[in-house]
Amino acid sequence: MESSPLELPADTLQRIASELRCHPTDERVALRLDEEDKMKHFRECFYIPKKQDLPPIDLSLVDKDEDAIYFLGNSLGLQPKMVKTYLEEELDKWAKMGAYGHEVGKRPWIIGDEVILGLMTDIVGQDICHYIQGANKKEIALMNGLTLNLHLLLLSFFKPTTKRYKILLEAKAFPSDHYAIESQLQLHGLQVEKSMRIIEPREGEETLRMEDIIEVIENEGDSIAVILFSGVHFYTGQLFNIPAITKAGQAKGCFVGFDLAHAVGNVELYLHDWGVDFACWCSYKYLNSGAGGLAGAFVHEKHAYTIKPTLVGWFGHELSTRFKMDNKLQLIPGVTGFRISNPPILLVCPLHASLEIFKQATMKALRRKSILLTGYLEYMIKQYYSQDKAETKKTVVNIITPSSIEDRGCQLTLTFSVPMKQVFQELEKRGVVCDKREPNGIRVAPVPLYNSFHDVYKFINLLTSVLDSAESKK
Repeated sequence: MESSPLELPADTLQRIASELRCHPTDERVALRLDEEDKMKHFRECFYIPKKQDLPPIDLSLVDKDEDAIYFLGNSLGLQPKMVKTYLEEELDKWAKMGAYGHEVGKRPWIIGDEVILGLMTDIVGQDICHYIQGANKKEIALMNGLTLNLHLLLLSFFKPTTKRYKILLEAKAFPSDHYAIESQLQLHGLQVEKSMRIIEPREGEETLRMEDIIEVIENEGDSIAVILFSGVHFYTGQLFNIPAITKAGQAKGCFVGFDLAHAVGNVELYLHDWGVDFACWCSYKYLNSGAGGLAGAFVHEKHAYTIKPTLVGWFGHELSTRFKMDNKLQLIPGVTGFRISNPPILLVCPLHASLEIFKQATMKALRRKSILLTGYLEYMIKQYYSQDKAETKKTVVNIITPSSIEDRGCQLTLTFSVPMKQVFQELEKRGVVCDKREPNGIRVAPVPLYNSFHDVYKFINLLTSVLDSAESKK
């Protein structure tokens, strides 16, 4: 899998097929890609669900002992095998020594979040840690849930005036972001219709064009207080140009922030170098921390002494004097001062287990594999189900995610010329774990940490079976 950085996925597939003297869609290509994959051993670090254990499975259609094809890491990542060990360590410590656990062990509870903070940073831009790249420890906090962090950040960054009172966001932002922005506007007594500026795709298009985003910022930026975009759009899978949006927004005097729920652990991020003002993310998708896992927040160091939390808690107080209990706040500068409560150690453990795997893998290498893995999925779909194949296949599968590798992560969102719900249900019965999103998309995300090229090959075969069945029932 040592392809040139300039070699596109389709070129890699055709080159390997030529070496094997077969068509790029042949199973041998997938097997060769897996054979050459230097990241393949990381799959062994995770529990892969068995098809027989999935609730919607039809046992008459599957080999019950076979691994599921899990393409849903964009919603909930798989469990790292070390999670149970780390949880048991803390439970054992609690059982044996009670409150002394706050101060001892590899994860002293009082600083449990700070112990793993280094795994979320990349201070010097080298392969030390690779998740929120180019950020330093003082710019990152692990705390709360994503939407709570978003509210805390907006309370500090969104200070509307009679001139600047709008929040700019993309169309069909994740509902939680949409609701958070609505409620922040209402909190300030603003009319949502006038203050919530939503950028829509052009008519007949699914994704936003960068030139349209920049044009709105340049034309209306003087009235925009905060720009809040997704890093990767949850529905379309579009990866937004974070540095370009940041630069354009700040040039107009706007604060620029990002919800990185679908970007963190999926694509390379350089928040500090890009000058992003603030960001937040969850950790249960690509970061595999389990449902409701510990979320994160970023505030650029340039704001460390100028942007302060509106709501303050005990854990925003400097640790050195925190236990004086004199109620004289010594606020920690920067995002660490936004922490309100003590870290939940049982949520720290799963994230710790996952981040250690990322440290070994590195985001740069994972991104390289991801581009080829998703490119292989795209190639296979287009070979079998694109519009120009309609003469041989009646069913058309459309990919609404951008085709450019710079404009997407590992997720592809598919739409179908047959009813989407029927396709989804039949895939579920066959042990494919993906998800459907209204109005008509099925999201498929081959994750480089634990998915293989053969997973993609098997998925295409099962999709063929499902679509052939749908055609026969017409």
